[in-house]
Amino acid sequence: MADMDPTGGLWNWAAAASLTADRVHGALAGALERNVGPLESGAPTLCDVYHVGGEFPTIIDVYLAPETIAESTAASAVAVRLEVEIILPDDTLDPAGYLLAGPDGSLTSVEVDEVETDEGVERRLRRERPAA
Repeated sequence: MADMDPTGGLWNWAAAASLTADRVHGALAGALERNVGPLESGAPTLCDVYHVGGEFPTIIDVYLAPETIAESTAASAVAVRLEVEIILPDDTLDPAGYLLAGPDGSLTSVEVDEVETDEGVERRLRRERPAA
């Protein structure tokens, strides 16, 4: 979900560029102001980065994310640091509903098509969602 997650700790994003894990970890650490490392690192926040196809080929799974910052705020800050668009699930019940965090810090409601492949879920931007 895009706002405060009562379960605390799991964010799943996709970035519109092929990014290295080190670069993602650095941007996330800067945005959260805490150490971030790969799953086996034992860091306070863990982050798995892997690649699939589609318009958003870098998958960013964040574990043990802080409950004190909204997911959308963190994604926006990371998008600015990486200078890339990032999508994250929105807080609606629409499975195609996402937020698009822009490299300028903006947040836009969008719809995304997902296709399951052998390498993972590929995501493609469908369209901007009309304002409610």
